[in-house]
Amino acid sequence: MAVRKAVIPTAGFGTRFLPVTRSIPKNMLPVLDRPSIHHTVEEAANAGIQHIVFVLTHGQEAIGHYFDRLPELEQTLESRGEYGILQQMVDISEMAEISYVYQKRQLGPGHAVLTARAAIGSEPFAVLFPDDLIFSEVPTIARMIELFEERERSVIAVAELPDETIPSKGIIDPRPVADRVFEVVGLVEKPKVEDAPSNLGIVGRYVLTPDIFDTLESVQAGAGGEIWLTDALGALLGSQKVYAYQFPGMQFDVGNPLGLQMASIYAALQKKELSVPLRAWLKGVL
Repeated sequence: MAVRKAVIPTAGFGTRFLPVTRSIPKNMLPVLDRPSIHHTVEEAANAGIQHIVFVLTHGQEAIGHYFDRLPELEQTLESRGEYGILQQMVDISEMAEISYVYQKRQLGPGHAVLTARAAIGSEPFAVLFPDDLIFSEVPTIARMIELFEERERSVIAVAELPDETIPSKGIIDPRPVADRVFEVVGLVEKPKVEDAPSNLGIVGRYVLTPDIFDTLESVQAGAGGEIWLTDALGALLGSQKVYAYQFPGMQFDVGNPLGLQMASIYAALQKKELSVPLRAWLKGVL
């Protein structure tokens, strides 16, 4: 079955970005010239996703407004003859069909996905956590959808992690099956380094069968008292295979200030008109 829908959870108070996140959702903070959430939606749209379901919490209405049509702005740009930027504004609203559900209580990332159950229905779907921003030639979620369609089983994204970050991530026990593809033998959320089954940590991209919803309904709260997708996928392993994809490209954690700045610099270096002066400036500063 084709993967047409995606869930993008945006919960979180953005405490690492205070005080700016007192009034601005962290996913609206810019990576270079556009909000980080724009990059996530663009990745999904470029992978053929037709319908995106945002899981919002109180105070995140700006995310919805960003993807709405803005008639007054569009009319002003048209009257000025600024057709290039006008088309960019229209394109933002037309990347995909977008709807919203609200997570009234922040009970963890697994609970956020479960909140979107009615909007997704009984079909497979993608999940993209916008704190993980991935720059790659082929959208990571696109390749994961291909793997899902080949194997008809859930696929999660993984990356090699340094030891110091393993205790803060979900880690897989992998069995290689193809280039960059593993069968997941086991999963553990936030293990000690000495207890981790590998150094392959889960990154915020998933393509899931709808069976995950029943599992999320029954799974117990895990690390930090939250409901984790990792735990639900671990439970799902008892009845069906799960695969992992070690994606190429550059990945940044834009959920923290340093990662956001690094992503912005990397994005600027990819633009010819910015790369030369930025490299010269960085050389002088460093």
